Amino acid sequence: MADTTIKISEPIRDRLRTLAEERGMSTRAYVERVVAATPTEVERAERTARAVAYVRAHLREDFTEDDVREAQNWRAAIASGQVGSRR
Repeated sequence: MADTTIKISEPIRDRLRTLAEERGMSTRAYVERVVAATPTEVERAERTARAVAYVRAHLREDFTEDDVREAQNWRAAIASGQVGSRR
């Protein structure tokens, strides 16, 4: 396994350390887990294509690209806090 140094600000370093400690992990293990679990744009596009194909095959044959865009916009609004509330 190769070691790599990444320069980050002290507040971010401290936050990473805190997040890792809260999960009982080393900072290195925590960063590896987060990065491994974060999909690339290509992976997200592939996941979306598989989901759309499933919906069309099993739930709604007339599911359009406009429907996909509307769902993506709705998800983005929720994620940004523009819609809904957190409990």
